[in-house]
Amino acid sequence: MRRLQLSAFFIALILGLLCAQTSVLRAETTETTYFDITASEVRKIVVAVPGFTGSAAGQGSAGVTAAKLVTDGFQLYSFLNIIDYGSYGGRKDADWRAMGADYVVMGEVNSDPAGLAVGGQILEVATNRTLPGRVYKGASGQLEDMALRLCDALVEDFTGEPGVARTKMAYVSDSTGRKEVYVTDILGRHPRQITKHRALAVSPRFAPDGNTLAYTSYHRGNQDLYLTDLRQGSQTTSISRRPGMNLAPAFTPDGNMVVTLSVGGNPDLYLIDRRGKILSRLTERAGINVSPSISPDGRTIAFSSDRSRGGHPKVYLMDLSSRHVRLLQNTIGECSEPSWSPKGDEIAFTGLVGGSYQIFVSDRNGGNVRQVSSGGGDFESPTWAPDGRLIAAARKSGGRSQVCVLSKNGKDVRVLLNMRGNLTFPQWSPRIP
Repeated sequence: MRRLQLSAFFIALILGLLCAQTSVLRAETTETTYFDITASEVRKIVVAVPGFTGSAAGQGSAGVTAAKLVTDGFQLYSFLNIIDYGSYGGRKDADWRAMGADYVVMGEVNSDPAGLAVGGQILEVATNRTLPGRVYKGASGQLEDMALRLCDALVEDFTGEPGVARTKMAYVSDSTGRKEVYVTDILGRHPRQITKHRALAVSPRFAPDGNTLAYTSYHRGNQDLYLTDLRQGSQTTSISRRPGMNLAPAFTPDGNMVVTLSVGGNPDLYLIDRRGKILSRLTERAGINVSPSISPDGRTIAFSSDRSRGGHPKVYLMDLSSRHVRLLQNTIGECSEPSWSPKGDEIAFTGLVGGSYQIFVSDRNGGNVRQVSSGGGDFESPTWAPDGRLIAAARKSGGRSQVCVLSKNGKDVRVLLNMRGNLTFPQWSPRIP
């Protein structure tokens, strides 16, 4: 549930946001109050993020850069309405009441023995109070990371859950003329090509640690499964080169994988370890079984199968302990590509409706089915942000495919990654420590 703090806005301690290279100073907390902002009648919160000031704000335009990073992180969320920076010249002394602002981020970038100190306080416009904030310290080269940490901390004060501005997105792009796997920060600032096979690569999947990426590549003429450590840039490990399909890995909480293999002649789901050893066969000759997604507790698999009488793909659930399989829902006739929310309470999937593919969300038992995508084009490959509030998907429209982001309540579909080439198979990373 998304929540907004009221009387003591932006005072909560920021926990778990430290890394080895960055320290944070935190304000003392007082009792806070929240209200639900998921209801459709609640208006957007209007926020301004003027340029950061301070002793180091002018070094390489650090103050403007920090403000833009916080703004870009805020714009992931549809409940925030950010006042255009240019409409007030980025000044902190604008007439905020006249501009309709509810809150203003008062940020600073100062010199520090560690390098830089990036901090932010919130001006509550209605009361003209400046509320306690926080300061992050690190090396000068960590300006971006510190600004995004601040952004995620402020989102936590809005919602009770840290933001996702420091996460990453894996995807497939054909910008080189071949479909290769890439990884970028969630704001699309630093794309990095992972595969250079000059052959089709599909279905990138992050391991729970966020440092390992699995994918399937056709560069040897077969659909083979690989793992690569994202902390280095040259070496990949072959996990499964069995003849036929080696597709679409889904990681269990303990690091094993559920994959589609066709070693028995039929595309079935298997549980394998990190070395590719088959631990167990999960389905057997009951249609084509693909696109596994594992619940956060590791007890249930959602997957797509055409085992139904009509032959159309549908989403099924398997209890891993009993191996009992049941249909998730029967509202949407053709559906596939399930993606389990990191909260464990909902499942997103692709469904065919009105001649186009759209993104739907149901609860974990198949109830409360609702369409959350809108606008022209076909949507596919839904993937959840680690906060369980946002969903990314590939949208194909006008002969082009882009990665879009939408909220799980179905509001404000926006382009997230708009890079050269066609972008498909998005996969949102876990939180970055």
